[in-house]
Amino acid sequence: MQLKVGDKAPEFKLEDQDGKTHSLSDLKGKTTLIYFYPKDETPGCTAQACSIRDNFEDLKQMGIDVLGVSKDDVKSHAKFVDNHELPFDILADTDHTMIEAYGAWQERSMYGRKFFGTQRSAVVVSPKLTIEAVWPKIQPLKTVAEVKAWLQSRNG
Repeated sequence: MQLKVGDKAPEFKLEDQDGKTHSLSDLKGKTTLIYFYPKDETPGCTAQACSIRDNFEDLKQMGIDVLGVSKDDVKSHAKFVDNHELPFDILADTDHTMIEAYGAWQERSMYGRKFFGTQRSAVVVSPKLTIEAVWPKIQPLKTVAEVKAWLQSRNG
């Protein structure tokens, strides 16, 4: 199911790289970019995380918090965050319930083989916990530019 602007953001309760639990209610009162990616330490995912890291202060100044989500476990995320000095939390969705709820678990194909996996995508959750923007498919190095363009169009 693909989320649409105006939808209520789906509930979640997941641990980050430090084992701290995060849930939807933690986002109340904030504007949060949640981006979904396939796998820690792969070229596209690392480039995307580092691009967000390099623009993190700009995003914060624009009033945007950031959460990453993949099906890797807490231990993998801890290493990924340390290796790349990521200043934001990454949630471990090992059974992909949040990834599915947010429409990012999709049939993919690689080398002619079909399988289900995480589609690189992003959403912005509003302070009122509704979906404010949706990118059902996003390129690793265009994530920040897309969010900034959306913010500018929203703010006039």
